[in-house]
Amino acid sequence: MQTTSPPRKQTGLTRRSRAALVAAGFAVAATAVTVPLVTPLSDGKAPHVGLVIPEGWRAGQVYAAVDKALRLPPGSTRKSLSKAHLKLPRDARGNPEGYLFPASYPLPERATPQSVLRHMVETANKRFGGGTITAGAQRHALTGYQAVTIASIVQAEAATKADMAKVARVVFNRLERGMPLQMDSTLNYALKRSTLKTTVRDTKINSPYNSYRSMGLPPTPISNPGEDAMRATLNPAPGNWLYFVTVKPGDTRFTASYEEQQRNVAEFNRLRAARQRPRGPYDAGAGGGSGQR
Repeated sequence: MQTTSPPRKQTGLTRRSRAALVAAGFAVAATAVTVPLVTPLSDGKAPHVGLVIPEGWRAGQVYAAVDKALRLPPGSTRKSLSKAHLKLPRDARGNPEGYLFPASYPLPERATPQSVLRHMVETANKRFGGGTITAGAQRHALTGYQAVTIASIVQAEAATKADMAKVARVVFNRLERGMPLQMDSTLNYALKRSTLKTTVRDTKINSPYNSYRSMGLPPTPISNPGEDAMRATLNPAPGNWLYFVTVKPGDTRFTASYEEQQRNVAEFNRLRAARQRPRGPYDAGAGGGSGQR
């Protein structure tokens, strides 16, 4: 049984060939649902849709979106946390990361940052705290908070919805074998960035979110996952995979073989270099040559 991974300089475990989420965007997530924000309105006016939180956004992105939707100075929502009295798991220690449920939120005219955050957390508790979810977490010897943490990694790492259950299986396989997760997504969270480029130097930073050095799960979720990611976490696909890499859009390869992973990573790097190569006047147009999009 393999209990350690080869040196990080030799492998790229979880690089994904897709664009990172853009904090300023308000694109609706594919499975986002409209969640009424129940706040009394003294003037009787109907609420309007004013806030969309995509799956996988981090708490900082959510705070900025609430500030913008409520036309408040930047930083207002973050400062309101201590007054929001959020009903979070004890393990969260007041940090709502992972529990700001992604959805479309109608905002009453008198909505406040505290009321918006409370409703997001209440929605997450309903979606993630039911009997089915609790039983599923217990089946994998997880607390509910640990399940949300894994779901947040799955949300950040999976290139497509179809890949989520396989990514979840990689997480479980590595945990069961006592291997570090070696997820670039947790490292990006530590460095407060979103990128596909991870260097050997990056993997040496001193942070509990550096899953190249720290064993087990990160101390908190690294994003706010949706129901698909949670479903995949509680029902991981069967398989012995320990590695994966999205070589190109639509082509994510999972394997238990380190040597095969190395070949896949080499192909990923080769295709990425080709995409970044400056084009001359006689180069093939988009879609030509190597078949890249």
